[in-house]
Amino acid sequence: MRRYLSLAAMLFAVAVGGSPLVRAQPAGEMKIDDQPGYVPDANEKMPAAYQRQAVFFRSSEPAGTIVVHTSEHFMYLVQGNNRALRYGIGVGRDGFQWAGLLKISRKSEWPDWTPPQEMIERQPYLPRWMAGGPGNPLGARALYLGGTVYRIHGTNQPHTIGQAVSSGCFRLVNNDVIDLYDRVPVGTNVVIRHAASL
Repeated sequence: MRRYLSLAAMLFAVAVGGSPLVRAQPAGEMKIDDQPGYVPDANEKMPAAYQRQAVFFRSSEPAGTIVVHTSEHFMYLVQGNNRALRYGIGVGRDGFQWAGLLKISRKSEWPDWTPPQEMIERQPYLPRWMAGGPGNPLGARALYLGGTVYRIHGTNQPHTIGQAVSSGCFRLVNNDVIDLYDRVPVGTNVVIRHAASL
């Protein structure tokens, strides 16, 4: 009987697009990038500290610049006069955090997701491509950073805002990434400050 149940489970996995040779990890153990297809609860609320808000922000950067503080899990859109819009973000996990200055090179609404080869090598069970939509890990919008594989994008896992979870990208809840997307053009400077580089 056990053999028939195992065979039935294997046939079901193949029927829904899985592979009997790839053993899925339990959802609780999976990293955020490993959960394509999850559609978030529309009623999920972030802690107040990570909700979008206007804040005092002293900076020498000109208005319109995006400044990312990875150690704080915040992204700032500089407004001038020591003011900024602050967004709560998810950042790269240990080993995937970085610093630098890039420009937004491209913008996309409900982007498709093609995991980079490096990510597939680390996590071979990921899909090779996924159409844009509510269950897509890139969320509602993506702003591409220079010629890199990194992006500022939405997320299908809003409860991870304020955490170090990604492979180097910066994620916002979908409402926030839509707000940011509408405010900044291609060519916007993005300054990424990691704790070690401050």
